[in-house]
Amino acid sequence: MKKQSRVAAIVLAAGLGTRMGGQPKPLLPFGDRTIIEHILSILDDCDLAESVIVTGHYHQAIEECLSGMPITLAFNPDYANGEMLNSLQVGLQAVSEMPDAALILLGDQPALEPAVVQAVVAAYEDGLGSIVMPSFQMRRGHPLLIERKHWDAILGLRAGQTLRDFMRAVNAEIYHVEVNTSSILRDMDTPDEYQRELAEYINRIKTGHAIIA
Repeated sequence: MKKQSRVAAIVLAAGLGTRMGGQPKPLLPFGDRTIIEHILSILDDCDLAESVIVTGHYHQAIEECLSGMPITLAFNPDYANGEMLNSLQVGLQAVSEMPDAALILLGDQPALEPAVVQAVVAAYEDGLGSIVMPSFQMRRGHPLLIERKHWDAILGLRAGQTLRDFMRAVNAEIYHVEVNTSSILRDMDTPDEYQRELAEYINRIKTGHAIIA
């Protein structure tokens, strides 16, 4: 029998998209679907316990796009301040009681690879660390996994503090998974970056290296 995953996914998709000209990045076309649908298809392949999508700007449009999917939607009313911490706190509070850890993903990172997700989750489930991050050439990236025992500390962070403050305090508990892909470093904030990721995805399809759910 396949073991039930102990890890929930939290996808942060509440941003304003200012540098993208105000367009909702999660809803930009990506192949035959939107970026947020593409990310969720990858998570679905990874058999996680559940998925929470944190929305903010354009939340109604994102919720309509994802209507009927087996996910939890959580609205961040403070999305306009542009702080990722607020969205993370909203996401953590929306996770059910079952998962022991949360995998934090960016809603504008369509370069996400299933193998990276699986490697991060496996490192946690093998007991290698209560916080797990992928690393490429000594640079940390996403997705980031945080065990439940740390959530209260994150929820207790206040205005003026950031997730980096928490990470510095728990540095000794971080386990780094070395990966051979720069995809963990790449999100997209501008139209040029969006076109770069779209071209890379199309190229991977043509060469047979893309995972299509």
